[in-house]
Amino acid sequence: EPFSRAPPTTKDFQQTADLELCLREQGLYESNEEAVLREEVLGRLDRLVKEWVQRVCAWLGLGEFGEVETNAKIFTFGSYRLGVHGPGADIDTLCVGPRHVSRDLHFFGTEEHCLQKMLSDLPEVTELQPVVDSFVPVIKMKFSGVSIDLLYAQLATAVVPENLDVGAISTLRNADDKSVRSLNGCRVTDTLLNQVESIETFRTALRVIKLWAERRGIYSNVVGYLGGVNWAILVAYTCKLYPCGIASVIVDRFFKVFARWPWPTPIMLREIEHDAMGLQVWDPRINPRDSMHLMPIITPAYPAANSSYNVSESTLAAMKARTQLHQTCLLQEEFEHGEKVCTRILAEGGLTKWHKLLEPVPFFRNYRNYLQARLFLTPSQFIPFATCCFMHCILQEAWDGWVHSRLRQLVMRVEPFVTVRPWPKAIFPPRGPEAAGQPRRCFYFMGLKKKPLPSQPGGRASSVNLNNPVQEFKNQVMGYLSWKEGMHVLITHQMQKALPSFVL
Repeated sequence: EPFSRAPPTTKDFQQTADLELCLREQGLYESNEEAVLREEVLGRLDRLVKEWVQRVCAWLGLGEFGEVETNAKIFTFGSYRLGVHGPGADIDTLCVGPRHVSRDLHFFGTEEHCLQKMLSDLPEVTELQPVVDSFVPVIKMKFSGVSIDLLYAQLATAVVPENLDVGAISTLRNADDKSVRSLNGCRVTDTLLNQVESIETFRTALRVIKLWAERRGIYSNVVGYLGGVNWAILVAYTCKLYPCGIASVIVDRFFKVFARWPWPTPIMLREIEHDAMGLQVWDPRINPRDSMHLMPIITPAYPAANSSYNVSESTLAAMKARTQLHQTCLLQEEFEHGEKVCTRILAEGGLTKWHKLLEPVPFFRNYRNYLQARLFLTPSQFIPFATCCFMHCILQEAWDGWVHSRLRQLVMRVEPFVTVRPWPKAIFPPRGPEAAGQPRRCFYFMGLKKKPLPSQPGGRASSVNLNNPVQEFKNQVMGYLSWKEGMHVLITHQMQKALPSFVL
């Protein structure tokens, strides 16, 4: 039930106008020209996948090209579908195809009937990168300069209707697991939008919260914080609690609600549906593992899942652990910080100083000790040395992406010994003329704090040796299936005063 249906005041309207002005000053809105280009690219991609399924049908011997009744269709999801994307942001897209068009045989591949091959032949498509073995397989590319992440869902129907409703549960019938996960991106996005009364209020508030989370270094579900869908669900939940609130009110109440939220009480926008198709849903009463989740934020579309299962002890310590160890959980701490800043700026007169809420966290000044992970390639018979070589760039991106995807494992391995705060973004040193011909370097950092001894609250712990957990992590990432000689990761301890100059 809503907490309040109080209508907005004159002051609320003024503070919301100030908020929208702040967002525009931050450059969060794309130009009309870029918006038109995105629409053109999506239209071109939709026509291309329709041609693709016709080509597959001809290759399978189902009829001459253009004579078979078949179809494929492009949908969008994520920040673009929510309407909160910014300039240069990628577009999450989903291609839905019929049962005879396979992901492994026809979506990926270098034969003439494969979509990957058709895309690679287009001059307007650059930086094409198929990611076949991920949890949700994807083709990444730039299409006329627009970044696209393209997923594929194979339906159990012979024809994909042009008016297909991906929100219908029947769409999931007999679909494979990867198709269900791909479809759920669209299904969650559409269901989420249907849960809020004012989409424009939701969008403005979500833009603020996403930018705040990015500036505070807590926007990334890969390393154990929260990602885009998590923040969207939390903002939508706040909108439901205050259905008459406008953007400034929603942002303020967002911090008030989640600074006090009794985790692990789950966030649910609607009741969980059970047994609609026999798929597993999040339910700690049935699945004991679900009761172990620290910060459950449940997706609103069937099958319901915990979208924040990556949250770790260090990024959100359980409340009981916080009391015992005198720790401040990072996400809870950031919610409390946001609440204090919001309360202060909304109480001031004149123009609302929203920029104060969006000030970056001084991560590289907040800790005395850091873990530094340096990723680089060295020339070998498998890795070309020339940094301008396309293959070198592809291998470097693949290696960086693999290690980044496993960083949460490093957090989990070291957090029994220290409190750890990972910085979610890769950092690349500036490259001057002297770096010409040298391999590109990629850095990740984690802030470390010693845990106080349980018997001496507030006291300093003895020295900590992280060699074993670090070596275990290195062994794990070196097990990369596509690892090649010359791929390296070097993890070292750095004092704050010894950090490289490009992060200070």
